[in-house]
Amino acid sequence: MSPRAAARLEQLDFTEVHEYSAGKLDWMAAGLATEGENAARPRAGTVARTDVPICGVDDRLGDVRERTQAAGWDVAVVTNASRVVVGMLRAQELAGDADVLVERAMRPGPSTFRPYVPIKEMADYMSEHKLDSSPITTSDGSLAGVLFRADAVREAEGCPDCVRKMI
Repeated sequence: MSPRAAARLEQLDFTEVHEYSAGKLDWMAAGLATEGENAARPRAGTVARTDVPICGVDDRLGDVRERTQAAGWDVAVVTNASRVVVGMLRAQELAGDADVLVERAMRPGPSTFRPYVPIKEMADYMSEHKLDSSPITTSDGSLAGVLFRADAVREAEGCPDCVRKMI
């Protein structure tokens, strides 16, 4: 919260007050709760699937393919030890040589989006750019989930007033 809000809460005898200096967008990018008119509208982070298979760059592609298919997915996200997104494996890459390391097979540096992006905006963007799926990440690049275009479009169609309002 702002220094002004923190000071006021302390004046009101709240003892566990913390100043959040990173700002509102960073708060929202972390997928944390918000209030107000926009809070109830679906966003990328609320629609994204969080049970996405992940792997590391040193994993064998065949092992990742087996885990991914067993989980019913056709994509896997490549992360480092801190869950920061470094690449993506889509169906085309997953179908590659089983003995190749993920680092050589992955699509490096995929486009990512923040959890606070309105679902209508995501549906439009993903449709226009023919993206079947996209990683949703926090502002530090950590994986929050994967948003599928079909899910984004379905949610956007069910919410006619889901357009971005002033943040």
